[in-house]
Amino acid sequence: MLLRSLFFNLIIRPFIMIILGLNVRRWENLPKEGPAVIVANHNSHLDTLVLMTLFRGKQIHTIRPIAAADYFLKNKLIAWFSLHMMHIIPLERNPKTKDGLFKGVYEALDQNHIVILFPEGSRGEPEKVSRLKSGVFHLLKERPDVPIYPVFMHGLGKSLPKGERVFVPFFCDVFVGDPFSWVSHKKTFMDTLEENMRQLAAEGSFPIWD
Repeated sequence: MLLRSLFFNLIIRPFIMIILGLNVRRWENLPKEGPAVIVANHNSHLDTLVLMTLFRGKQIHTIRPIAAADYFLKNKLIAWFSLHMMHIIPLERNPKTKDGLFKGVYEALDQNHIVILFPEGSRGEPEKVSRLKSGVFHLLKERPDVPIYPVFMHGLGKSLPKGERVFVPFFCDVFVGDPFSWVSHKKTFMDTLEENMRQLAAEGSFPIWD
């Protein structure tokens, strides 16, 4: 825990705040405690680091990103960093059975942690929101009272897009929406989630990236 605190406070937070730069709208909307689920768009490996940077002090130990087990546990070094520094919840992308698929997520929520989830699945094209998948709907069937916080980020898809290794310091805008609740009708829930993301994206009035 101490090592994770030092890593974020002395390395990641200065890098994100000074080298990259953030403009966060409605920072106060973020959950102060768990259980909670943050859903965000996904264009870059920096997405998770930026979201985690938004939380201060001891809160960093309650932030749990969901991440693909096949990618982040593929070798010992990456697995150690992912599990102990990023504190990920590994999830199988193509499980042979759905039994116990969300066990780690439920354990985190039951411990009052804040879970980060990217409903697009994998990273998409720079600054474009891909079709949202319904995994978050199925996940919260078992925890319907957990609030959901939508977040839209812009700029990271150009700073470090999928397939690139060279960081470019584009300024990043972060829009935090109002929390909403799970509903039992799948289409209604997904429509609400998509509308939340569209409204947050529209706030920036950003030009289309070339």
